[in-house]
Amino acid sequence: MKTKSIANHFASLPFTLLILAVALILLASGCSTEKPHFDAYSALPPKDSKDIVLGEGDVVKITFPGADNLDTVQTIRRDGKITLPMVGEIAAAGKTPTALEKELVNLFASQLVSSKDITVTVQSSSFAVYVTGAVAKPGKIISDHPITVLEAVMDSGGPDYARASLKRVRIIRTQNNQTKNYIVNLRGIVDSTPIDVFYLQPSDIVYVPEKMTWF
Repeated sequence: MKTKSIANHFASLPFTLLILAVALILLASGCSTEKPHFDAYSALPPKDSKDIVLGEGDVVKITFPGADNLDTVQTIRRDGKITLPMVGEIAAAGKTPTALEKELVNLFASQLVSSKDITVTVQSSSFAVYVTGAVAKPGKIISDHPITVLEAVMDSGGPDYARASLKRVRIIRTQNNQTKNYIVNLRGIVDSTPIDVFYLQPSDIVYVPEKMTWF
């Protein structure tokens, strides 16, 4: 039987070679990966769009027609809020500009005759990516411009050179309820070989694996 012959073949291997063989098989049969894509500007949500979801670090301009002294430019704080005169703190993160406009219209209805004309405009939009694994400071990174895998790793304090396996850095991306994996080679950080230029998208996870150690 074929399965039995494979098992007998593995049983005849030295222990170290057996572990290596199993590791190679697991690697070959693991999650499917795709080639990196290189469209930098697809990484950012479109500016001035009423459909994007606001988040931490986004800069919004709020205009109050008929009450220009209230016009303000606000950066959404880490707690997801902004502070406006007369009404105080407002939760902005997680809402579209249109939804925020409607909320402001209601909040200012009793104070401004022209509240129905309040507008929210996105001046700059940021997004979060996550870096984990063998890096100095794993965690969330907020960027307001297209950012590559290499830049994200360096923003995380750089790789842990003693542990990091830079040749197969994995990017995990979820779109339309499907998860895709991309493999990027950053080995050139240490040996001057070409480095893959891979631009991240919102909520991407960058995983820097550790080198395989044999005991």
